[in-house]
Amino acid sequence: MKLKRLKLGLPAGSLQESTMEMFRKAGYNITVGERSYYPYIDDEEIECVLIRAQEIPKYVEEQVLDAGITGKDWIVETGVQVEEIAELVFAKRGLRPVRLVLAVPRDSEINTVADLEGKRIATELVETTRRYLESKGVTASVIFSWGATEVKPPLLADAIAELTETGRSLKANNLREIETILVSTPRVIMNRASASDPWKRKKVEHMVILLKGALLAEQKVMLKMNVHRDNLERVVALLPALRKPTISTLSDDNWVAVESVVDEKRVRRLVCELKEAGAEGIVEFPLNKIIP
Repeated sequence: MKLKRLKLGLPAGSLQESTMEMFRKAGYNITVGERSYYPYIDDEEIECVLIRAQEIPKYVEEQVLDAGITGKDWIVETGVQVEEIAELVFAKRGLRPVRLVLAVPRDSEINTVADLEGKRIATELVETTRRYLESKGVTASVIFSWGATEVKPPLLADAIAELTETGRSLKANNLREIETILVSTPRVIMNRASASDPWKRKKVEHMVILLKGALLAEQKVMLKMNVHRDNLERVVALLPALRKPTISTLSDDNWVAVESVVDEKRVRRLVCELKEAGAEGIVEFPLNKIIP
């Protein structure tokens, strides 16, 4: 019997490294050759293609690919008819969305969207920007930028519409934001024919469970500690958990082992508070996946 395969588009470029790392933590090993656009994945039922995120929506819609990972910005820009299976909140520098913003030179007299009437705006997302301006009743010249968009003002454009994750690049180029057009996160998409195929849909849904588990684990750690029963109530009161902390009896009945999954960003303060509450032998473990 012929082996079933899912054709999956993975984003090249800025999201490539973080996407590969996310798949690794989800349990998939993907190897990308130096000049290859067809990465190896250790799942014989998946065939990967590495292409720019901008192109993935169209290839998925046209059934060249069954599924793909791309940004919401490119789904909106291309106007494709696809099914969004899941949202995956990650970016090239961390677990955060990116924003498409309108920005102008710091000393510009443009302060609102209305001030862009009759101006020139450079962007890679021409259709998204044009539709947004139309929704605000503003007529402006929206021109396609082939890159290095931040350096276009003030000589080549009055303003830009640019994706930003932290805003640092805009500030470094003496630009200031005046409006957010769109908030974008990566999405898992399928074309309607593939999404209606039970085997392909389940394959993607199982992949999404693992990917979301890996993303959730990025923000959490496991804490394990020993606690005397006299201090147990105070220690447990400090511990958030997915449900409740796990408590196990030790060989000495007066002591218990306590385990809890907590937010990594809270650990520095929490460990000291637990120590003061009577916890001993506190150990922190990294996590690969958390499946709620």
